[in-house]
Amino acid sequence: MIEQRWRVGVASGWQTGLVTSLNEPAPDASDLHPAKPSEAGSLTSIAAARIAVGALIDGGVEYVVVSPGSRSAPMAYALAEASAEGRVELLVRIDERSAGFTALGLALSTGSPAAVLTTSGTAVGNLMPAVMEANHAAVPLVVLSADRPEELLGTGANQTTIQLDLFGEHVRFAADVPAGSSPLRAVETALSAATGAFSELAPGPVQLNLSFRDPLVPGAGEQLPTAADRQKFRIATEPLTMDLPPAAASLEERRTVVLAGHDAGPVAEAFARAHGLPLLAEPSSNARFGPNAVGPYRLLLEHFGPDSAQPIERVVLFGRPTLSRPVASLLARADVPSALYQPVPVAWYEAGRRTELPLESLADLAEFAGRGPSDWLDTWLLAGSAAQHALDGILGGEPAATGPAVGAQVWSTARGQLVLGSSNGIRDVDLAGLPAAGPAATIYANRGLAGIDGTISTATGIALGGRQETTLLLGDVTFLHDAGGLLLGPGEAVPDLRIVVLNDAGGAIFDLLEHGAVRDAGGYPDAVERLFSTPHTVDIAAIAAAYGVGHCSVSTTAGLAEALAAPINGRTIVEVRADRAGLRDLHARIRSAISAAVTGVLGG
Repeated sequence: MIEQRWRVGVASGWQTGLVTSLNEPAPDASDLHPAKPSEAGSLTSIAAARIAVGALIDGGVEYVVVSPGSRSAPMAYALAEASAEGRVELLVRIDERSAGFTALGLALSTGSPAAVLTTSGTAVGNLMPAVMEANHAAVPLVVLSADRPEELLGTGANQTTIQLDLFGEHVRFAADVPAGSSPLRAVETALSAATGAFSELAPGPVQLNLSFRDPLVPGAGEQLPTAADRQKFRIATEPLTMDLPPAAASLEERRTVVLAGHDAGPVAEAFARAHGLPLLAEPSSNARFGPNAVGPYRLLLEHFGPDSAQPIERVVLFGRPTLSRPVASLLARADVPSALYQPVPVAWYEAGRRTELPLESLADLAEFAGRGPSDWLDTWLLAGSAAQHALDGILGGEPAATGPAVGAQVWSTARGQLVLGSSNGIRDVDLAGLPAAGPAATIYANRGLAGIDGTISTATGIALGGRQETTLLLGDVTFLHDAGGLLLGPGEAVPDLRIVVLNDAGGAIFDLLEHGAVRDAGGYPDAVERLFSTPHTVDIAAIAAAYGVGHCSVSTTAGLAEALAAPINGRTIVEVRADRAGLRDLHARIRSAISAAVTGVLGG
């Protein structure tokens, strides 16, 4: 168990980091001064790297993504040996940012820690976006940063900077392993921290800063071991479901709703079903299915406000809500008590900073939520059905492809794994994705910080780690942000990945935010278009050709349906050309139609 967590600054100035110790007192600053070369350990760089690789594999690391570099060469050679023996799977990416997000995707789909190896200098800094996402999403990402030995630090030596604790509070553990020292204990501790073995910490990223001194290559006469096949295990391909016993009749009846945010899991669906409560589930909750799930729920909340005939009395929250302002407004209401199911530590908020009551057990949550009155769920389902019918009517009258229509089609056809990009893509699915009787795909999304960074790379890692067909839905700006993630070198594993790009030549999400109203008011039209919408004329087909990826272009919902019906074999880009000029009006018509339909069935 971790006894303490502290930050220690050393007088030399360059070694300042997050130090974590197991069952030992905090060291004096003098203990942290690096040893002089003559006092350092006697391990060669290759020997130390082999110890590190063995410890990583023994600790459950199945995949390591390698970016090329000289200072990291000892680790690269040791990993090559382990790969030849069939003990670990290696992927190579020349861009460290892509490497970091690929490792993130591998960790997401396998549930095991995945590592990324970089050389020293700016290479390490390129991992920051992936580390930040892993921190807030509690993903066990292991950063292996190679470094110069102590005698070169602070001298102006090439590619030398302060690397220990570069990621600050975004890592659970950071350790500096001096050149010549055994990395065994540091690796073991790092993996324990990454996987959440310490009860007070959620899983998350860690950094092992490994210093290597020349020589950086194997000794004369050494060679790779005889190649052996690695035994690969295919993870379960069916999305998870679960059941809970029906709510006790003794529970008080309450008009409670179940909110399922990102990573809520199937327990949210099971709880709602057991208690007769409406389920309002975001797509990446992996709970958006079942008889209690309501489709366009975010546009229904106003009809169950404090002045309605059946106002919401309580909210129970599973996972992290990230997508809509109506949900945020509901959770912010002082007159509606809310509780958060939190059986284990989470990384997405600080204790005491949210208003929900955290509850560790489902029994306590059941007492808080109660059971739904006889007509409570039926009222929500009736309103949801009316809203879905109105939404389908609007979208059906638009032969050209629109974001909500694309989201609905991708949602209904995806099998295996579905990755949803940030910005409009996941919100289109949240609005228009019809909940099914059971889950058809496992859903992933980078909602830790909801950035557009590394989405293609993340999806590639998810597809390779899950070893099943994967669909990625994203916008054109998100696609362009990580176009380099399409680069796979000769001999690298190619995932079965369909990339659906809604290309409306810019950042359409800003049209739906306040900036769209600013533009329509006429005061800043050119500024909004240039600074927020960021229009472009990039030829996505040419990008696909440059990277050797299949490509097709559609502009109608019928064309998209045909493209989605094709089997996924290797990598293909389905470019959906759309016009964002009428997007704000489309959403206004959707809101109006749903409001009228729901008012018609509920009254008021």
